[in-house]
Amino acid sequence: MSSNCCLYDFRVPRKAPHNCGVRELNPRRKSTHETHKLTNGSPQLMLLQIQLNSSLRHNARTGISINCNNLRVRPKRSKSQNEFSLNEVMNSVSFTEHLVRVPAAFVSCSSSIAAAEKAVKERRALAVRRVVEDRDPGTVREYYLSGTKRGDTIFTQSWTPVSVKIRGLVLIMHGLNEHSGRYNDFAKTLNVNGFKVYGMDWVGHGGSDGLHAYVHSLDDAVSDMKAFLEKILIENPGLPCFCFGHSTGAAIVLKALLDPKVEALVSGAVVTSPAVGVQTSHPIFLALAPVVSLLLPKYQFSAAYKKGSMVCRDPDALVSKYSDPLVCTRPIRVRTGYEILRITTYLQQNLRKIKVPFLVLHGTADTITDPAASKKFYKEASSSDKTIRLYKGLLHDLLLEPERHAVTQEIIQWLNNRVLS
Repeated sequence: MSSNCCLYDFRVPRKAPHNCGVRELNPRRKSTHETHKLTNGSPQLMLLQIQLNSSLRHNARTGISINCNNLRVRPKRSKSQNEFSLNEVMNSVSFTEHLVRVPAAFVSCSSSIAAAEKAVKERRALAVRRVVEDRDPGTVREYYLSGTKRGDTIFTQSWTPVSVKIRGLVLIMHGLNEHSGRYNDFAKTLNVNGFKVYGMDWVGHGGSDGLHAYVHSLDDAVSDMKAFLEKILIENPGLPCFCFGHSTGAAIVLKALLDPKVEALVSGAVVTSPAVGVQTSHPIFLALAPVVSLLLPKYQFSAAYKKGSMVCRDPDALVSKYSDPLVCTRPIRVRTGYEILRITTYLQQNLRKIKVPFLVLHGTADTITDPAASKKFYKEASSSDKTIRLYKGLLHDLLLEPERHAVTQEIIQWLNNRVLS
């Protein structure tokens, strides 16, 4: 490693409390805290010291925050991570008794916030343009921008049938790396059958704020979904509401439904290829994820999934999906992957608490999420009204498969049987 390489030092106490604070140590001021001396001569070196101070959780000026239960170091002026091989990362990270030293290239703290904000604006502009330019005579399509308590802006949209009586509502939660607009055709098919449809781009996706496809906490997406669901029901009193989720979006839906307040608001759920169990390329990633997500949360890990994993068997559908600028095609970021593992573990431990009516659909040849986990979900859930459909030979994205018409009709029939004519 170059001697003039900018480094970051993270000082970790022997016994970290439940909540730790972070402060930026200014070399111009005298500090009463012991720090590691600057030996590499770089003027850009910043020392971040994890202190035993439960009251210091966030520094608004620097944008640095940390919590030992969900440990993160997030400079406000962040930059998209460059890709590095795992060997480069591990060879460059050094450990002492209480200190972890990480090259700045991996932490990426340079002043590129403008570039990150520009990327979000470009994504949002494209998402908005697609809604505005949709001239389908059978559907009124609208978009909304709403703020969260965290300060993020979330992009949502709706599809309202023009000449069909609305009998129910469907909230769509998309999967990892995609966005709600990918469900345009599906939403319009639901419109024809009397359902008004809403979609939400969760944080880091589509037209919403955040580094593309980076999710620091899926609990944020769960909270955002709950808030959006309440808004939908206020706008449409008296109509039954169903939640639809695909893959990680399905996991978000299921975790939200574990909240008794949400459970009372929803008439049922449809989940396709739910991330109740995921299939990683090697068990070692399950062990490394908690540590690496702490040190290098935005590091992109191309080897996380099994090589050659396909999402559908329709070549045209694959081209359409992966040529979409709003779909992230880069390797998964470590923190995002760890969050998926966390939510799947949580769901596995709480499946019996699911009580709402549900339909789960899964392809038996899916190599992204585990069909066996869907079987376990169906078996253990306490719902008295539950249905499972396993499609032999189908892959992960059921609504992109050549058999998508049959899958869609299965979903519509299930919904129709649970609403008034």
